[in-house]
Formats: sequence, C-alpha cells, structure tokens
Amino acid sequence: MSIPAIELMTTLRSGHSTSPRLTWYGPDSERVELSGRVLDNWVAKTGNLLQDELDAEPEMRLGLDLPAHWKSLIWALAAWQLGMETVLDGSEAELLVTDKPGSVTGKYDAVIAVALPALAMRWPGDLPAGVIDYAAEVRSHGDILMAHADPSASGCAIAGSDGQRHLHEGLLTGFSAPHDEGVRLLITAADGLEAALANSLGAWQNGGSVVLAHPDVQLTDHLLAAERIQGK
Repeated sequence: MSIPAIELMTTLRSGHSTSPRLTWYGPDSERVELSGRVLDNWVAKTGNLLQDELDAEPEMRLGLDLPAHWKSLIWALAAWQLGMETVLDGSEAELLVTDKPGSVTGKYDAVIAVALPALAMRWPGDLPAGVIDYAAEVRSHGDILMAHADPSASGCAIAGSDGQRHLHEGLLTGFSAPHDEGVRLLITAADGLEAALANSLGAWQNGGSVVLAHPDVQLTDHLLAAERIQGK
C-alpha cells in the first residue's frame, strides 16, 4: 500500500535523482549537499536499520529528540516510509533518536545516538550501555527500502509540539507548508525541527529543494546568491 511519504520519495529518487534536494550549512564551514538519489539512499539505510535491528513496524512511535538538521529530516522520512509515528513533543514512544544520549530519561525499547557532524563515523566517546550508535551502524544497511509490513494511510504520521496529530494520508496536505513550484527554499534551523519538516515537505512535493542553515551560520548575500535563493 502506498502512502504520500512513499510516493514523495519515489518522485525524489526518480524525477530529481541528481539535482540537489537538501543542502545543509552547519558550524565550522560545514556544507552537505544531497541529491534526490543520495537523500533516498540515506532514508533507505535508516529505514532498514529501523526494521532490521529495532523491529520497527507501522504505527510504532519514534521520538525525535533532535534539532533541525539534515540527519533529523532523514530520520523522519525513514520513519514515515514504514508507517511509523514521529513524536516531537517528548511524549511516550517505543524508540528514541537523540543527540544527547547521556541525558535520556524515561523508558524506551531502544535509544539511538546521532552524532551531528557530517563526517562522524561513530559517536565521539563512550555511549551508555545498550545505546545504538547511528553513525557506526547505518552504512552497513541496504540501499533499497522495502517495508516488511504495509503502512496504513489512516495511521498517525506526526505528533507535533502543540499536540496536533497528522495522519499519513494528510501529511502532504495538512502538515506540509505550501510553497511555489520549483522553489529553492531557505529554512533556518532556529525555527525548530517541526517547521523544518513542514517546509521541506512542502518544497519537495512541488519539485523544489531545501537549504537548511544552522543558527550560527551567517546568511550572507554571497551564500544566498551561490544557492540561488531569492530573498530570505
């Protein structure tokens, strides 16, 4: 069964396979650019990690304790491909993805630590017992994602910070933000993960692409011109 998030990834994988779809500007002059094909590859590997190691299935809840970041978008997209619910408000979830594994409170079936630097091949330092190291594990998983169980369009896709819930069938109509066709959209990470997700989905479904900038990045005229962003 197909749901909008799956159809979106199919479009990004086929219709925009070599064009930039997600560009990240981070601290220390970090720049990461993902084409449609590379974005799909990261989503597939992450989704397979969820299925193969964590027995993820439709309607399971995945807590995203992450800032607005390119890896955060990957995790949300991977979860949605499997019909999972992403939880942004810190409420109950079976699985937790976090960049702060040492400060986790609450009980989870599994905790996954995400090192945010682009070149990180593993978590820098020791992890609490039982915590999974995303950077060390993700690359060993398959490049094609085939869900073990059919996701339900009537299942919840996201529980927002305001408590509002959006179903998978309405992810691209009720949750995503409207944007012009082919937009090259600047998103500031300071606005938070929920805004980054809504705006990215809105840009992608209209053939656009996203530039996501860390709060510490200076948005100079040179950067905006280089990324073909009109205004900000």
